[in-house]
Amino acid sequence: GKGAVVVTGAATGIGAACALHLDGLGYAVFAGVRRAEDGARLRERASARLVPVVLDITDAASIAAAAEEIARAVGDAGLRGLVNNAGIAVAGPQEFLPIAELRRQLEVNVVGQLAVTQALLPLIRRGHGRIVNIGSISGKIAGPMVGAYAASKFAMEALTDSLRRELRPWGIPVAIIEPGVTATSIWQKSLAAGDDLAADLPPQAMTLYGPAIAGARRMARHNAKGGGTPPEAVARAVAHALTARRPRLRYPTGRDARLGSLLAWLVPDRVKDRLLSRG
Repeated sequence: GKGAVVVTGAATGIGAACALHLDGLGYAVFAGVRRAEDGARLRERASARLVPVVLDITDAASIAAAAEEIARAVGDAGLRGLVNNAGIAVAGPQEFLPIAELRRQLEVNVVGQLAVTQALLPLIRRGHGRIVNIGSISGKIAGPMVGAYAASKFAMEALTDSLRRELRPWGIPVAIIEPGVTATSIWQKSLAAGDDLAADLPPQAMTLYGPAIAGARRMARHNAKGGGTPPEAVARAVAHALTARRPRLRYPTGRDARLGSLLAWLVPDRVKDRLLSRG
């Protein structure tokens, strides 16, 4: 075999696609899921090499237990890779975004990623492994209504760059994948959460931001229906980051991501404001 890798948030979407793709390439995959039944569902689509591991990345005890289970299983061989994928998307106008929602967004998408990385780095060192973070084009361009999500993804860019520089003396590569809009259930979940959030917003929020919220919802619905990049394309980028002799540092994935990277780089902020603002 090719050694062992860990993929967090492997129940659905990009995480499931990565777990199955890496399993197909011959890796022993530890697939982090929050519920045992999600793990069982994933196993049905994979080889016997894939092992579901119950892992809530916001819970220190859960991370410690998972790390211990993985350490026992891999022994001296350590880990060849860690794919930090688990994530959520919180949407809403910042003027009215409940602060608890902002905290939850950052806890899952930023704090949880580093907590898992810290727990597994000893095994990655042992296995001369690599770290791959799943970022987003929202880590380069922050559109309206997704400030909290974009903030978490901008943060991941910084953590990735800094960690890559810190681990360079030991030759541990750290890469970030920057998918554009990907056809996954994060949008359905984000829509459902957005509907709950909209129900909790004061009436004034709908008066002020109604059209913008409706526009964001239309976009999320389009994405949920399969607009955007297939998660398998992201899985291929992850595999490249884990296997290439010289992995790239950043992988914009999907046409909109490549375009967005270019836009972020070339287009003046005031022009971006006009392009991205509604109204």
